Parts: sequence; structure tokens; C-alpha cells
Amino acid sequence: MTFENILLQLDAPLALITLNRPEKHNAISLATLSELHEAVEVAAADDSIRVIAITGAGGRAFASGSDLSEVANRDLKKAMEPIVQGLAARLESLPKPTIAAIDGICMGGGLELALGCDLRLCTPHSRFATPEGKLGIIPGGGATARLPRIVGKGWALEMMLMGEPVGAEKALQMGLVTRIVEPGVLLAEVRRMAEHLASFAPFVPHFMKAMVHQGMEGSLASALAMEKFAQGALLQTEDKAEGISAFLEKRTPEFKGR
Repeated sequence: MTFENILLQLDAPLALITLNRPEKHNAISLATLSELHEAVEVAAADDSIRVIAITGAGGRAFASGSDLSEVANRDLKKAMEPIVQGLAARLESLPKPTIAAIDGICMGGGLELALGCDLRLCTPHSRFATPEGKLGIIPGGGATARLPRIVGKGWALEMMLMGEPVGAEKALQMGLVTRIVEPGVLLAEVRRMAEHLASFAPFVPHFMKAMVHQGMEGSLASALAMEKFAQGALLQTEDKAEGISAFLEKRTPEFKGR
């Protein structure tokens, strides 16, 4: 499948989507968003793909933000459309784990895309920011909702109100990313993570994601109740029986997704 603004590599168990506008620091245009949606759907429908990762081409940026040439012409009606928000929500709702592999600038709409992923890792020279305030607007791709849920209210307000870049080490301390790796091994680490995730029963990451994303929206009591029901459902699966047997027999389990 050929795209103009992105690359899609399907190499089970990993689908790697690369933002491919390095001359624009991988700025996210509406055409790019459309292709991202299409690539995610292709990867989601492929049973051999267990993990979806997104990265940026060029070594200078994951994504510098939304394409400002389009934002300049965006009115209230267009602003109300779930543009980046819709893609981030789609990534969250997927049963497959998603990873943002960040190498360089990750700001504005690019950061919001990364926030929609389950896991985020970066290189030492990566920088993160929500600079929309300098443009006379606020984030519109989900940062005001997702960022405080990930790094906490204090750091989220620091980033959004100040609009100043945060480096990789600070991002790690904040919990914005969980791993820092050198650029030369970034994609190798993503592949290793994907293969590790693919070793689990398919229901496991699906249920884990649902418990965290949905559980955080309700009370602690309702989240705990939902967790128990979910675990009870998994206890009835063939994969649970296989997992226990393999552990006791000291062998590698052969999960079948049922």
C-alpha cells in the first residue's frame, strides 16, 4: 500500500507507521491524518499484527505539530471536528498495544498523537512542548485532557501554560516517556518490545488497556469491580489454561486467542 505522507511497514508482529515529511519536521497535515487513519485500520485488521508503532522520518522530529498553513485557515466549525483527537482516541480504543517511538521534536499535535499511544519512548535529544498558547490558541488534539492524566495536573499546567520545551530526561522524570534509548537502537527497541508483547495471550493487552483507560474515568470502586469481572472472564479462556500449564511445565506457552 502506497501513501504520500507516511510509510507503512507490516512485519509481524509489528506494524510500523512512519510520518514521512522530514522536510516539514513531519508536521501533521489533514492529508497526513487521513493516511494515518487508513494505516491504523489496515494494521488493526491484520491478525498477524499484534503491536502498532508510530515514528517520524529524518531523525530530527517525531512530529513538530499540526501543519500551521492549514491551522491558519481553520475556523470554529473546522476546529470542532475531532481531527487529531479522533486519531488519538482510535489508538486508545484499539485492542492492540500502540507505541510512540520519538526521535527529536514532539510538539503540539505531534505530542497529542503520541499521548494517544499506550507506550512512549524517546531518544536523548528529543524535546516535548505544547506551544499553542504562543499562537493565541489552546491545544485541540487532546492535550488538555490526556496530558494531566499521564503526567499529573501540575506538570501538565507547567507545560501548557509556559509552552517551554521539556527535554528527554525531564520527560522521563515526569512519566511522559518511560524509556530513553539512543537513536541507532530506537526501532530495534520497538521491535523487541513488540515481540515481548506478542508473547502474551492476545486478550491480555486488550483487557489491560480497557481496564486502565475506562477505569480512570470512573470511581475507584467501579474500576475495581470492572477489573474483577474482566479477570473472571479471562479465567474462562483456553489461553489461561495454557498459560498456567506452560508455567507449571516450564515451557513456552502457545496462546491461540481463545
